[in-house]
Amino acid sequence: MKTQTICLIGLAFATTPLSAGPAAAQGGDAAYCQALTETYENYAGNSNDRHMVLEQNASVGVAINKCKAGDMSGIPVLEQALKNAKLDLPKHG
Repeated sequence: MKTQTICLIGLAFATTPLSAGPAAAQGGDAAYCQALTETYENYAGNSNDRHMVLEQNASVGVAINKCKAGDMSGIPVLEQALKNAKLDLPKHG
């Protein structure tokens, strides 16, 4: 009985994909990065919004390009740009 139980537990661990956690996290970060980009681009393109002033700078452009290329290192730059503009950040996750 103990041998069967140990074998079943071993089989369960052996068939569980270990990459599911990080891949899921990356998927969530990619969606968040995309949401930050969309929020920034929507407000940056709306110059008639009376309480919206977004800085157009090179670092934000680089961050947007990184997000679009799948590089999540642009997230902090976009978050800060939106915070500086007193915008709510999109939900993460």
